[in-house]
Amino acid sequence: MGAWELLLVAAVMLIGLAGVLVPGVPGSWFVWAAVVWWALQDPHGLAWAVVGGATAVLLVTQAVRWQLPPRRLRASGADRRMIVSAGAGALIGFFVLPVVGALPGFLLGGYLSERLRLGGHGRAVAATRTAMRHGGSDVLTELFACLLIMGAWLGALMWGP
Repeated sequence: MGAWELLLVAAVMLIGLAGVLVPGVPGSWFVWAAVVWWALQDPHGLAWAVVGGATAVLLVTQAVRWQLPPRRLRASGADRRMIVSAGAGALIGFFVLPVVGALPGFLLGGYLSERLRLGGHGRAVAATRTAMRHGGSDVLTELFACLLIMGAWLGALMWGP
């Protein structure tokens, strides 16, 4: 698979990651489709193992999300900037502290956005907590699954055949 094709796969994955942050957009399925597209173009055992793992992760994520409250982030007072900041924080955290850094990155990104908007620590903590209760955990679950899939894909590119 050529460099341009890999860049297109990465672009579709990034669109999927952004789609997770937008209600109604099947972002996780974009990420999964990009992995399948990569595996079809570069068929080897490791690629199909990544597809199998990605499929399992998405199925487990869907089961977990059904147990969480539905997304009502807007009703909690969270604005678009807070959601994007939380997503960017998760992405940065995922790479700074591999895998587990997505959770504190998500929370810190959301908190910092709310701190800038509301001005005080107490109000920002309360707003972040409210947003997490009203669907932030749902977004975080789906985003974390997509980051895991993207990390597996990157690992397969770096250490695969």
